[in-house]
Parts: sequence; C-alpha cells; structure tokens
Amino acid sequence: MATICGFANAGSAQQSKAANATFSICGNGQRMTCVVDGDTFWFRGAKIRIADIDTPELSPPRCERERQRGMAAKQRLLEILNSGPLLFKRAAQDEDRFGRKLRVVHRGDRSVGDILVAEGLARKWEGSGQSWCD
Repeated sequence: MATICGFANAGSAQQSKAANATFSICGNGQRMTCVVDGDTFWFRGAKIRIADIDTPELSPPRCERERQRGMAAKQRLLEILNSGPLLFKRAAQDEDRFGRKLRVVHRGDRSVGDILVAEGLARKWEGSGQSWCD
C-alpha cells in the first residue's frame, strides 16, 4: 500500500498521488509545505529533494550569477508546485545523505525537473561538483 508521497517502504508501491497543497517560500519558522530552493522543498512536514535535477545553490551561492539563477529556479518551482496535483515517484535511493526524501516529481505526465531543465533553470543530475559560475 502506498502512502502520501510514497514515503513508506511499501514493497512495489513506489508512487502516490498527492492532493493539492499551497506552498510558500520557507522562512525561519517551522517548515511544513514550502520551497527551500530550486530542487528542495517541504511537503506536509517531509523534506523532498527532486532526484532528477540540480539547480544553482542559494546557501550560499558561489557567485552572483549562481544566486540570480538560483532565485529564479526557486520562484519557478514555487509556481509549478502551486499549479495543481503532484505525483511523487521514489528514486532508486529513498533518501540522500542529508535525510531528504529523493523523489522524481511530476505534474501531469511531465517531470517537474524536465520543466526546469527546459526553461534553463536546472540541469539533469549527474553528480556533484559542477559549477554554476562558469
């Protein structure tokens, strides 16, 4: 049986449909349903890392170009998440080394990551070490 967001270890059930939610930008208070940056957000108290993309860092950015692109990615992710129901698919690994749930997030039949990549706000995840400042 799948749980909301597919977070439980539920055998072969590795995805579930989530109800609409209203996302905001995360602040300093309790984080329940909000956007951290272009590839990380909180959904109903769980921290989610979009598994199929990488976006510019905001904490801290390494250059002004990275900061600007990171802010644009963060704002666009907020718009996408607030535009309707989401589908969460578990990645091959359930969590990253920071304890974030790794999920491929879909709006309709399209990956949110693919949307951000197509708009130039993200790149496909190929591991760490690539700079956004070059």
